[in-house]
Amino acid sequence: MSHTPHELAEEFPIYVEKMHKLKLEDAHFAKLFDAYHEVNRAVHRAETDLEPTDDAHETALRKERARLKDEIYAMLSA
Repeated sequence: MSHTPHELAEEFPIYVEKMHKLKLEDAHFAKLFDAYHEVNRAVHRAETDLEPTDDAHETALRKERARLKDEIYAMLSA
């Protein structure tokens, strides 16, 4: 499979170690982290037509990815 853009390690490179630590120590963060990657992969599949979808669904996926990313960043920067 091709490289999936918007991976959290690329989005927040200064927080890679903190992400790893939080995934191990904080169940809520681990759930957000996994949900972000699931949605991010779905966006990538839609954008590359591996799993074509309508514009409304793709937009909803992008909004959910942004919401998760914002929540993750809030936890990382706290």
